[in-house]
Amino acid sequence: MGIMNQLLTIHLLWAAMVFCQYEDYDFEDEYDEESDRQHPYYFNPNTQAEVPRFPFPVECARECFCPPAFPLSMYCDHRKLKTIPNIPSHVQQLYLQNNDIEAVPAGPFTNATFLREINLSHNKIKFHMIDHGVFAKQTNLVQLHLQHNELEELPSPLPRSLERLLLGFNKISRLSGNALEGLPNITMLDLCNNCLDDSALKGKPFSNMKNLMQLNICNNKLQTMPPDLPSSLMYLSLENNSISYIPENYFNRLPKIIALRMSHNNLQNIPRNTFNLPNLLELNLGHNKLKQVFYIPRSLQHLYIEDNDIETINVTLMCPSIDPMNINQLTYIRVDQNKLTMPISRYAFFCFPHIRTIYYGEQSVNKSTQLRTPVFRRFLTPEEYHEAEDDQETQDHETEEDHEAEGNYFHPYFQ
Repeated sequence: MGIMNQLLTIHLLWAAMVFCQYEDYDFEDEYDEESDRQHPYYFNPNTQAEVPRFPFPVECARECFCPPAFPLSMYCDHRKLKTIPNIPSHVQQLYLQNNDIEAVPAGPFTNATFLREINLSHNKIKFHMIDHGVFAKQTNLVQLHLQHNELEELPSPLPRSLERLLLGFNKISRLSGNALEGLPNITMLDLCNNCLDDSALKGKPFSNMKNLMQLNICNNKLQTMPPDLPSSLMYLSLENNSISYIPENYFNRLPKIIALRMSHNNLQNIPRNTFNLPNLLELNLGHNKLKQVFYIPRSLQHLYIEDNDIETINVTLMCPSIDPMNINQLTYIRVDQNKLTMPISRYAFFCFPHIRTIYYGEQSVNKSTQLRTPVFRRFLTPEEYHEAEDDQETQDHETEEDHEAEGNYFHPYFQ
């Protein structure tokens, strides 16, 4: 019996020891160890590229700064660089803006195969100083910034992965036939402030960009609307060109348009149903030569038709019928610097029950005149009402700049 009791005691002690081991085992420790083996947090958490593991501190070009908080980014901006430094293999975001760089050779990019964003804006880069295919080899590249340079053409070829291409403020006057081919993922293309005219778009360079949502061609030399835009387009910026007319049914193939900006052109007449677009929220046709208004889609919220030659606002043209089940959403109209001698008819408030502000401002009739009420507002909150009463004098002298700022419903480049 003594031996049996000893064996039983040993068994109980062993069982207690095993139980205590499980009680003391910290599952969080194992989870943390597993976490340590994972890749570090990336600057862009949606990255698809597999980046090789690297020790800390990470390798960094001598001319640049690689913050520990963003180990996949290399900052070389505002350093008066004339050449691109060698880029370590792990870098995904490369910032070289605001330098004196004139060329983009392939050498510095030899080891950089995981780049997702390159910013070379505000430099002195010319088209012929970009090595052929230097960007095309970056098969993970999503954003390429080349605005404010001296490019005469689009750099090509470009990688299929590219989604945002910014080329504003250059000297681009032509788009070669294949410049934008093979870019199925482009969603945003900025070509503002270049030298593009109608001949540059004859090859219909945007027609195959099936995912393009935003196209900026403001401040160029266009006289006609760009041809064959893709049906995916949502934001179109054509300000500061010389466009004199919009072909009838032009927007039939662009049903997704949300914002259209065509201020500072030479538009005179708008076909009645030109803007019969189901999703249009902002329409800017200020600083043209329009003589009358046009049909307003029910979705539209902000309308800018300042600085035209409009003498009367025919509300019936804007709103031919009232549908209680599908109310017009217009909330803001800007009509200053026209030739109005009287306010908009009260019928407008039946057609556009959500109107909150009409900015009449100063009108141009013979000599500079002003309607009795430069700004009409309704649906004020109690706080706004008291503020308007206390500051009536300021309200009556609102400046052009105030209303330019109020008009910035979308960013000028829709970004």
